[in-house]
Amino acid sequence: MTRFIFITGGVVSSLGKGLASASLAALLQARGFKVRLRKLDPYINVDPGTMSPYQHGEVYVTDDGAETDLDLGHYERFTGVACRKSDNVTTGRIYSNVIAKERRGDYLGATIQVIPHITDAIKQFVQADLEDEDFVLVEIGGTVGDIEGLPFLEAIRQLATDIGRSNTMYIHLTLVPFIAAAGELKTKPTQHSVKELLSLGIQPDMLVCRCEHELPMSERKKIALFCNVRQDAVIPALDAASIYEVPIRYHNEGMDAAVCRHFGIDAPPPNLTVWKDIHIRKTKPEGDVQIAIVGKYTGLLDAYKSLSEALDHGGIANNVRVRMNWIDSEIFEDDRPLDHLEEVHGILVPGGFGERGSRGKIQAVRFARERGVPYFGICFGMQMAVIEAARNLAGIEGAGSTEFGTCKEPVVGLMTEWLRGNALEKRSANGNLGGTMRLGAYPCTLAEGSRVRSIYGEAEISERHRHRYEVNTDYVSRLEAAGVRFSGMSPDGVLPEIIEIPEHPWFVGVQFHPELKSKPFDPHPLFTSFIRASVNQSRLG
Repeated sequence: MTRFIFITGGVVSSLGKGLASASLAALLQARGFKVRLRKLDPYINVDPGTMSPYQHGEVYVTDDGAETDLDLGHYERFTGVACRKSDNVTTGRIYSNVIAKERRGDYLGATIQVIPHITDAIKQFVQADLEDEDFVLVEIGGTVGDIEGLPFLEAIRQLATDIGRSNTMYIHLTLVPFIAAAGELKTKPTQHSVKELLSLGIQPDMLVCRCEHELPMSERKKIALFCNVRQDAVIPALDAASIYEVPIRYHNEGMDAAVCRHFGIDAPPPNLTVWKDIHIRKTKPEGDVQIAIVGKYTGLLDAYKSLSEALDHGGIANNVRVRMNWIDSEIFEDDRPLDHLEEVHGILVPGGFGERGSRGKIQAVRFARERGVPYFGICFGMQMAVIEAARNLAGIEGAGSTEFGTCKEPVVGLMTEWLRGNALEKRSANGNLGGTMRLGAYPCTLAEGSRVRSIYGEAEISERHRHRYEVNTDYVSRLEAAGVRFSGMSPDGVLPEIIEIPEHPWFVGVQFHPELKSKPFDPHPLFTSFIRASVNQSRLG
């Protein structure tokens, strides 16, 4: 019997529901249970694909091509369980599906209402596409009290009746602030948040209390008494030195034991050896390496969440601390990047959209290529590397991208069609923006004798994509004659996937997003190799 755990948040946003959900899933997994994680997002967008990174942060992409919330990245990194399109749903998608059914006449003339039609659709989503999981952890986005989240809270309330209260558990994440002037922790916000939840018919079974100071036993007793939960189900959640320490901390506070007790399960203790090793490597490295990330969304680091984690994983694999220097590419528009890049040991240009900042990224590429500094270009970063090589190695004047408008030499252009399996995907410049990119996992064939083939240790790989522009194959021969090797191609040989410069210490550009598949216990080979090359660069002085 699959058991459902619902995680809600109160008082304020950004308390870490996603991290708490992922950590609990990792603990249950370490006890031998099969887990799955899901996210219910109350915003009206169908998915976050068209949202600004400054609004929503990173768009996480699954193997099956879904553009999802960044919390799904936490889910995968902590459990290794690949997320699917069925693991993230929004208000927009729920309403779109319900309205489409109404237009088809599927409701047989009924008046469509939030209850039961919208809540039924939410419940169907929560229970769909499962494979004998022992636990399904469902995170509800937003904060209790937000008007847009009410249908989701009502749906999870109903589910307890539908499948039995003994098969459900409610975990509520709240804030216990410290008032410096009074020198006290205050439990009142938690009490009011639980009261709000109770008014909606949901009694939490566990409270996870985010706080900056130790939560004394007296305060735990007070919270338990006023919120009607067991004292051992009041779990403190203090800031940790590393997010990969969080599962260990939650276990030490009894979170997973409380979950097993709630469901009446006698399970063996979790094996946390892997997490302890990761924590030691993260907090006690043998050295440091400086990496410059030259991007355009550096004002909100959540826009590059998977990227920063993948760089950390590369550091864990090499037992070094990766110090990330986030640089807005627009500062390089004056043609003088030296001041910011002189001391770094590696340069990475990540994905992005639009012309703004592109000139600065090209400057950073040129600096890395000419100075022999390890360079890693991802998606847009690969395209900028190709344009830089076309201009300065192959002598192609006017080389550019049609993403920025018309150009004399369109080295990078809009994708209009490609194969997905045996199906031909087609796009047009005037089509919708949402969900129309080349999304999800696609295979790539690696050239024999190439650097990337030695890094991966295999001839064919599968990586996740999110782009609508590609390198124009009409320029491949001229670029290769100038020293750029196209070492990864789609199996049909039509789409360039990877470039490298063999004469450079480490220069690789990839059209896909390898950061989306990196995990602390299984670092992505490209990030491991890039950080290793950067460590070697640091030793050169």
